[in-house]
Amino acid sequence: MAVFAQISLGVTDCGRAAAFWSAALGWVRRPPRWAGDDWIVLEPPPGEPGAPIALDDSGSPAEDFPRVHLDLLAGPGGLDGEVERLLELGATRVDWPFYPEPGDRHPGELPFVVLADPDGNRFCVAGWPS
Repeated sequence: MAVFAQISLGVTDCGRAAAFWSAALGWVRRPPRWAGDDWIVLEPPPGEPGAPIALDDSGSPAEDFPRVHLDLLAGPGGLDGEVERLLELGATRVDWPFYPEPGDRHPGELPFVVLADPDGNRFCVAGWPS
C-alpha cells in the first residue's frame, strides 16, 4: 500500500513560503540532498508525525478555488488565537462562500476559517473558538 512521501506545494517565492510554513507549523528545513539542490523541504521535528512539505517554484498563480488544499487543526490557543497568529506571520483571510455559517453547522462539526499563505495558496484552520 502506498503512503504519502511528501506534499508538494507550488509557490512563487520559495524562501518566503519556507519562512511562513516553518513558523506556522514549527517545522524545520531538511538539509539539501546534494550540492545545488534547490528544493526546500520542510519536515516535522524528529519523532513528530506528518508528511514533509516540498516547496517549489510553480511559475503559475495560486487558484482561487483549488481542488486540493491543506487543513490545519488549531492548537491549545483555540481557533481565534491560531488564526491571529497565522495572520501575524503573513497569512490573509479569504472570503470563502462554501462553508456553513456557525448556526448551520452539524453538531460536533468544527468551525473552519479559510486563509491564504503569502503566495495565495488557500488553507483551512479548524478548531473551537477561544
